[in-house]
Amino acid sequence: MTGNKNLILAIGLSALVLFAWQYFIATPQMKAEKAHQAVLTAQEKKQPALAAPGSAPTLPGVTAAGARMTREAALKAGGMRVAIDTPMLDGSIQLKGAKLDDLRLKKYRATVDPKSPEIVLLAPKSTEYPYYAQFGWVGANAAASAMPNDNTPWQQQGDNALSPGHPVTLTWDNGHGFVFSRTISVDAQYLFTVTDNVVNNGAAAATLYPFAFVAREGVPPEVSSYVLHLGFVGVADGSEIDGKYADFKEPGTPDKTFSSTGGWLGITDKYWMAAVIPPQGEAYNGTYRGSRLNNGTEAYQANYRLNPRTIGPGASAAVTHRLFAGAKVVDILNGYEKQQGISQFHKAVDWGWFWFITQPLFWLLNIFYKFIGNFGIAILMLTVVVKLLFFPLANTSFRSMSKMKKVQPEMERIKKAHGDDPQRQQQAMMELYKREKVNPVAGCLPVLIQIPVFFSLYKVLYVTIEMRHAPFYGWVHDLSAPDPTSILNLFGLLPYHIPAFIPAYLSIGIWPILMGITQWVQTKLNPAPTDPIQAKMFAFMPVIFTFMFATFPAGLVIYYTWNNLLTVLQQYFIMRREGVEVDLISNIRRKPKKPAE
Repeated sequence: MTGNKNLILAIGLSALVLFAWQYFIATPQMKAEKAHQAVLTAQEKKQPALAAPGSAPTLPGVTAAGARMTREAALKAGGMRVAIDTPMLDGSIQLKGAKLDDLRLKKYRATVDPKSPEIVLLAPKSTEYPYYAQFGWVGANAAASAMPNDNTPWQQQGDNALSPGHPVTLTWDNGHGFVFSRTISVDAQYLFTVTDNVVNNGAAAATLYPFAFVAREGVPPEVSSYVLHLGFVGVADGSEIDGKYADFKEPGTPDKTFSSTGGWLGITDKYWMAAVIPPQGEAYNGTYRGSRLNNGTEAYQANYRLNPRTIGPGASAAVTHRLFAGAKVVDILNGYEKQQGISQFHKAVDWGWFWFITQPLFWLLNIFYKFIGNFGIAILMLTVVVKLLFFPLANTSFRSMSKMKKVQPEMERIKKAHGDDPQRQQQAMMELYKREKVNPVAGCLPVLIQIPVFFSLYKVLYVTIEMRHAPFYGWVHDLSAPDPTSILNLFGLLPYHIPAFIPAYLSIGIWPILMGITQWVQTKLNPAPTDPIQAKMFAFMPVIFTFMFATFPAGLVIYYTWNNLLTVLQQYFIMRREGVEVDLISNIRRKPKKPAE
């Protein structure tokens, strides 16, 4: 039967896509997620040799740190620090070198347990995963013989902590006629402003280049994939400029360089990012750099260098950099883009190739969330909107499927009558379709049209921090993680935990089972194929999907379950209206026509 074959083909293609998704994307990402928050890596700079007069010097590279130690030990070993305390952040700035290398996110925890540790974003040198930002100057002639470096003993003016409305000023006299000062301020969210000033008290002019960079050492536990980009990220001349860690695996890989006026660049994790932002009206040269240190560790640096400042005797120069270091909250990123004029800062979130679907989906979800206060309910509301959006198309498709069911006895008669003549059989089928105004392909559309939405919602659930640890009701405390219940311990009734070696797809939760039931009901609304092989495939499809969805984010399973239920209701009423009697036990049978018909 052509209609059944088309429907089977559509379902088969959908299953193939989901299997590929599960094998190549979802499973690797789940494994990476379990190695979670040992994240954050960085690299260190070395003081460059001064370039010849008039030439642009290279920026500091990366050198291996000493012996690894705990973060607490590294903070103590680094000497005096200036505390950072804001509504969203806490941490410190090391006076030696004036690096921003210690930052924790107050609003985010390692697990759903509110007592679990805060997320560590930036970490100092000598820790297992250093990750930090640095600002400074490089000199282009011998007059600027001593620039600030990692060992510079900056002095704090005053003793206040860095907090919103209370900037910190650091100074250093290099003993060769140059006095450097650095004023660091922070807002109530995640944006630091760093103003560097240098005064030339010497007898000769000097040419200095301002620079800034974000650096990390080692590769975080999370892995990049087709769904998630990790590594270098930025915007130059209005275009997104990305780079993966893998792009710099081979020794001797050249730097990725670009020039722009306006934009930003940094290194991103799944939910967090550190990015340096040059003055938006000034041209800069940007670089993504990867290298292997002497100790074998991989190091990465995203940097920019501004145009030179020639400072005569008695003159001064100043430059203002900005640093974003925090969670990639969409509203915060959009706010900085609009209020601070940071070019396309929303691209810090990896919206993916189908951003034109993903972004509107998130926008709508976020609106519903702000109205109702629960992302799970927002997903249910979004599902209704999607169903309404595709209602005319689905209506047409289900009507076509109903007509196909009505003419199924006639199709069986044609099949038996012309079983030995495939060409005549096909011709008779086409005549039947034309006479009854049936489109056998239209029935596939309800299955196919939800695939882009399905993948886009998966992307939203997986990459947006708003979904991280977002609770639903009952046992679902994190919509971005799989259903935590398991059939193996009777959904928590038996007092033991599921061993870690049990594959996730065998530990099926309540929501995947509910999804499988709704999938089964939906298949029962379709006529049972006459081919036994096809019938078995239809029968096992809900079971297969149940096992697959056991590893998917709970929010996606809730969406799919609710979508199935709405589809069943819609298809049921259309079939009844078209005169098809629905019986889930005996499958589908055609209503006898009334004599008046």
